[in-house]
Amino acid sequence: MSPQDAPTRGGTRPLEGMRVLTLEQFGAGPYGSMYLADLGAEVIKVENPESGGDAGRGVGPHFLGPHDSQYFQTWGSNKKSVALDLKTPEGRAGFRRLAAGAEAVINNLRGDQPEKLGLDYASLQDVNPAIVCLHISAYGRDNERKSWPGYDFLMQAEAGLMSMTGEPDRAPARFGLSMIDFMTGMTGIVGLLGCVMRARATGQGCDVDTCLFDVALHQLSYPATWYLNGGAEPTRAPRSAHLSIAPVQTFRTGDGWIYVMCMTERAWRILADRIDRPELKDDPRFADQGARREHRAELERVLDAAFEIRPTAAWLERLTGHVPVAPVYDVAQAFANPFTETAGMVRTVPHPAKPDFRMLANPLKIDGERPQQAVCSPLGGDNAALLGGEG
Repeated sequence: MSPQDAPTRGGTRPLEGMRVLTLEQFGAGPYGSMYLADLGAEVIKVENPESGGDAGRGVGPHFLGPHDSQYFQTWGSNKKSVALDLKTPEGRAGFRRLAAGAEAVINNLRGDQPEKLGLDYASLQDVNPAIVCLHISAYGRDNERKSWPGYDFLMQAEAGLMSMTGEPDRAPARFGLSMIDFMTGMTGIVGLLGCVMRARATGQGCDVDTCLFDVALHQLSYPATWYLNGGAEPTRAPRSAHLSIAPVQTFRTGDGWIYVMCMTERAWRILADRIDRPELKDDPRFADQGARREHRAELERVLDAAFEIRPTAAWLERLTGHVPVAPVYDVAQAFANPFTETAGMVRTVPHPAKPDFRMLANPLKIDGERPQQAVCSPLGGDNAALLGGEG
C-alpha cells in the first residue's frame, strides 16, 4: 500500500495539502519528518540513486529487499520517494520544480552542503518566496565546524551527557538509543511549523536551523542552570536515581527490579505506610527531602531490604495508584505487557516483502485516534507520479 492510498479517518490528517521535500538519512531528519507525514503532509524523500538513497535503507541486519530495511521503515511511514541526483543539472531542475509547489524543504546533511546543493532559502526563493528551509546539521552552518560530520553518540560525549549516564563506578555511558537524534528532529519540526504558519500569513519564507550539538547541550536542562549559576557539577547517581530527589530510583524486589518515584512528601509518606515501615516517616535521617538526599545510601539499604521481601508483581499490586511506580522490563517484557496492547502502540503495516510487518504506532492521538500508517515507497517509486518520469 502506497502512502497516497493510506486510509484516512476523521481528523487525523491536519497537515493534508502540505508538501514537504526531505533530503534525510539515519535518524534526526527522518524521525522529525515522520510526524509531518503521519499527520497528513505529503512528505517526499529526495534520494540520490547513485548512492542507494537514504543511508538508512542499507542498515542491517534486517532487510526487506534491495534498498530497504526494517531500520529504514521505522521512520519512513507515509513518505514518498523520488530519485534525483542534485549534483546534475537534470536533478537540480527536477528538484526546483518540486520546490516550486512545496511549503518546506528539510535536510539533515553536513552544514556546508545545503548551500552547495541549493537547499537553502537563498537558492530557492526565486522559485518559491514562501518556502521554509529546515537545516538539521551536526554542529550548525555558521561556525568553523560546519563541514564536520557528526552523529548522536558524539554529541552525548562532548555535551557532558555521558558523564551523567550509568553507574558512578563504571565507564561513561551513552543513552540506550539515539535520543539526541530524535530530540533534534522534533526541535527542528517545531521551528519549521512555526515558520510555515508565518509564511502562510505573510508569503515570506526563511531558513530554520538546529543542530545535534545545540540540542544535546539543551538537554542538560536544570543541571546546566545549576552549574551556570553556582558551579554545581552533576555526577552520575547510582541506581538511575534522580540527581536531587529521593527516593527516586530502582530497587531490588524478590524476583527483579522496580522503579519508585517519590517526587513529593506525600508520596514518600504513603510509600512508608505501603511497605509496612511507617516508622520511617519519623526517622530524622529521612524526615524531609534534604535529609533523604543527604542519607540516600542509608535509605537505599533500608528500602532494598523492604522490597526484597515480595516479588515485583506483589509490589505493583500494593503500590500502583498510590505511589508512582513501574516494573523494570526488558524489551520482550515491554511488548508482552498487556498495557502495551491496550494502549494500541503496535500495529501491522503491510510491506510488499512482509505482509505482516509490525511497527510502533504514532504516539499522537487526534480526537482519540492515532494517525494511519503505510510503508515508505521504494527508492524512486514516485518519480513517474511526481516528475512525469523525468529527473
